[in-house]
This record gives sequence, C-alpha cells and structure tokens, in this order.
Amino acid sequence: MSDLTIRYRFQSDSTEPTEARFELDLDPQRLEPRRAAEDDLPRWVELDYYQCAHCPLRPDSHPHCPLALSLLPLVTRLGHWRSYLPVHLEVTTDERTVSAETTAQEAISSLMGLLIATSGCPHTRFLKPMARFHLPLSSPDETFYRVVSMYSLAQYFRGRHWLPVDFGFDALFERYEALGAVNDAVVNRLRAATREDGTLNAIVMLDALTQYVPTSLEDSLAELEHLFHGYLKEPPEGSQA
Repeated sequence: MSDLTIRYRFQSDSTEPTEARFELDLDPQRLEPRRAAEDDLPRWVELDYYQCAHCPLRPDSHPHCPLALSLLPLVTRLGHWRSYLPVHLEVTTDERTVSAETTAQEAISSLMGLLIATSGCPHTRFLKPMARFHLPLSSPDETFYRVVSMYSLAQYFRGRHWLPVDFGFDALFERYEALGAVNDAVVNRLRAATREDGTLNAIVMLDALTQYVPTSLEDSLAELEHLFHGYLKEPPEGSQA
C-alpha cells in the first residue's frame, strides 16, 4: 500500500519567502509521517521542555516530544509570519485540490491540526481517522460533525471487538480535556520558537475548536437532529430499508 501524501502550498506577496511548500507522507497503516533523523535540534522540541503534566512518555526513552518534532519544519519556515498576512493556500490530496484566499493564522492552523493529529503524541492519536480524511480550513460546525461521526464509528468498531462502547460521548469529553492541556503546553513551546504571532495564534485557533466541541455538544447535536429525519422512522412494512 502506497503512502498517503498531503501537500500544502502557502503563497504570499507580502513577505519573504513568498512561497512555502510542505509535503506530508503518511504511513497508510499507522497514519504517522516517515521522519528522517535530525541533528542539532532546538531546545524547545526536547520532551522535558514544558512537558505536559499528563504526558506518559519519559525523556530517557523519548528525548524529543513527537508533537514538537512534527511542528518543527512548519515553525522553522513560517515562524516569522504575522497572523493576518494575506495568504493563498493550496492543499492537494489524492482525491482533490482545495484552494482559498485566507490569512496566515488560518492556513497555518489547518496544517498544524493535521501535523498534531499524525504526530504520534499519545493524547492526539484518537484524531488520526480525521487526518486520513483531512478537510482543510474546516469550519467549527464541519469539525464538530466530523469529530462526533468519527467517535460514533469508533464505538461501532469497539463493539465489534467486544470492548465497552460509549455512545454518550463521555470519554470524548475526557479526550478533549487532555487535548486542551496539550495545546497549552504547545503554546509555551512556540513562544520560545517564533518571532511573530502567526503560529501562536494558529494553535490558539485550534484550542478554540478543542473547547468548542465538548461545550457545544448538546446544542450542536440538537441542531443536527433534523438532518437525520429519514433514520428516525421505521420503514413502511414490506419495503426495503
């Protein structure tokens, strides 16, 4: 099975460099990037630099934070971009190409979310199915729908493996609470790594989505219910469902 490749291209007429390209090659089974070994890594990617309080990794076996390593190329190349810099973004997957006129913080946030989900961080692994079906620049409502759909499908697979299922989304709340703590630690790392606010505000935007999903769960589900009207009635007798 060939790698899953997602390409991001940033273009701006307002700063140098005017173009930045990122190519993410993911192992199709593990949905993690194939990384080459690097030397002379900066201090902010070391595991014990603002390490998350709930991180299960140990510096003796994991000297570097996997999430920080995933963000390193992005921060190195775009850490000097300002939040509201006008940007033309083009994202290419095997299925399609998406392009948009947006801001640096929006464009960086989109790529950052993909990098975080596939980083190998123990607290972001549950997002990998969304990375497989990546939707660039997704809105809060689109993100919410994708998250709850992913989580519901995960419960189906858990049931097939005779594992406890959670259709009340209780464990999803716990995962997002842990994800919020990760975002806080990432902000501290990025403060040491960036010269402008583009990448910092990108993670702040991701954290806003992290807070939005659990706090809006009941209201957002209620707003979606009418879309599933066709599933809420028994089919007429004798008809095929």
